[in-house]
Amino acid sequence: MSNNETTPSSIFSFLLKDKIIAPPGFNRWRVPPASIAIHLCIGSVYAWSIFNPALTRELGVTAYAANDWQLSTVVWIFSVAIVFLGLAAALAGKWLEDVGPRCVGVTAAFLWGGGFIVGSLGILTHQLWLVYLGYGVFGGCGLGLGYVSPVSTLIRWFPDRRGMATGMAIMGFGGGAMIGGYLKEYFLKYYYKVPEFLGPVGSVELITEQIGEKLITFATVAGEKVEVVVTSASDIARLPIEVQEGIYVVGTGNTGAASTFITLGIIYFIVMMIAAFSYRLPAKDWKPEGWTPPTEEESEKRMITRNSVHINQAIKTPQFYFLWIVLCFNVSAGIGVLGVAKTMMGEIFGTTLPAIATAAFAGWYVIMISVFNMCGRFFWASMSDYIGRKNTYHCFFILGTLLYLSIPFSASAVSANPAITWLIMFYAATMIIFTMYGGGFATIPAYLADIFGTMHVGGIHGRLLTSWSTAGVIGPVAITYLRQGSLNNAINDLASKIDPASFQEKFNAPVSELSGLIESKTVTIGKLMEIAPSGTIDPTPSIYNTTMYAMAALLVIAFFSNWLVKPVDSKHHVKNTHPELSEGS
Repeated sequence: MSNNETTPSSIFSFLLKDKIIAPPGFNRWRVPPASIAIHLCIGSVYAWSIFNPALTRELGVTAYAANDWQLSTVVWIFSVAIVFLGLAAALAGKWLEDVGPRCVGVTAAFLWGGGFIVGSLGILTHQLWLVYLGYGVFGGCGLGLGYVSPVSTLIRWFPDRRGMATGMAIMGFGGGAMIGGYLKEYFLKYYYKVPEFLGPVGSVELITEQIGEKLITFATVAGEKVEVVVTSASDIARLPIEVQEGIYVVGTGNTGAASTFITLGIIYFIVMMIAAFSYRLPAKDWKPEGWTPPTEEESEKRMITRNSVHINQAIKTPQFYFLWIVLCFNVSAGIGVLGVAKTMMGEIFGTTLPAIATAAFAGWYVIMISVFNMCGRFFWASMSDYIGRKNTYHCFFILGTLLYLSIPFSASAVSANPAITWLIMFYAATMIIFTMYGGGFATIPAYLADIFGTMHVGGIHGRLLTSWSTAGVIGPVAITYLRQGSLNNAINDLASKIDPASFQEKFNAPVSELSGLIESKTVTIGKLMEIAPSGTIDPTPSIYNTTMYAMAALLVIAFFSNWLVKPVDSKHHVKNTHPELSEGS
């Protein structure tokens, strides 16, 4: 190769970690804003549900068209993104340690921003697999890389405040949902285009034909048959702007989803690129001015290692798997409440305190969930600097267990005595739970640095995030299964108290067919309460009791897993496993 030729590695060498060493006198507080900015961008994934209504009306726009995507196929895009977040973080963690945060941050920008662009092509061409590929796969990988890129960087810049440093960055992930949610709603409304209006119902002759397995409605316009949708008042209530009831031509409007995808993709790409190029690494042996590293005795007391463990050795230690369980079960329990919080609020207090637990109250409840989730990430991570990482998680699990057990108590109490006291108790309990849910994410990187050292903490953190992907399955499955079981038991118990003749009159079927009636949703607790004997207590507020007991049980297991975490055996230290790296550890 001639001297004039340049290798790909040399072309992009400005992205590598040896090129981003901070000069003397560099202000370390210039690094956290870059980390927060990236997490604000990728944290918008938590606001994915805002896209669901638009994606399921992409053709019909004002109402669902026959060939529009089903909600059941759209909601899984978010799950795919979370799965690939965990996989990308696990597989690319070691790469992060090799190339540095700038290179990983730039790659994350291309994947996350590019994922939106590819997803927009899927929307424009009505190819759902492209949305899955773009947002779910590419975007999910961008999420994983963007999530782990600041961890090891901030820990190196803030050895005196590891928890606070990672808390600042990961706080941005919680706040990203609020900002991202606002941006998505704004752009969807901005780009929204009302389809061609043919007239009110009754003024246009409609023809319904069965094509394949679908019933499609047509109207004749200028001698041509065109597909239409009938937009009712209930449809209008779900739209971002006001439109008339009546007949609209399919394919002539725009939900704004594709344009919103493109716009957000460009915005996120630019912000993440600027942030990635703002990353700097401290020079070897750098330490904050005026800070004295803890003595060996102090380190041992707070279980902060003065050694480092290679990433390949970390997964051979029991500590890694104890912490994997700690994070997985803390997240699973949090998701168990987070996924049904609004519904749970309505079902527990909607019938007992209807004047207070209104739709508006539930809406503000959801907003406060995001606020407490975000604030908890910074509060608990910062607190861990003073009380220790292990003690912080002990707080999560002891306090969390009591709070989860308090929810069934509040539900039973409000059924017997509808008082606002029980609503306040429920509200406070769930908000504290959400702080610990976010705090678990923010504290774990510093915990890993304490146990395994800082050499490969980013890569180890990435592999540990597979627990997040697992929790994303355990939590929703558990809550769905347990709630449905409790609901069926409550209906069966309630039906046994009702006179068979009254049951027959109400549902035109005998009690012996109860199972089939439950399956078809013909029989509900609300309908049974209409014919239940006087004085019967509505069991609706108690259908989450079993779920909350299960979530509390998960935290008990996590407590003992955290209790078993001890310092790593010296045989796993770099000086023994990779002596060639020990000098720079």
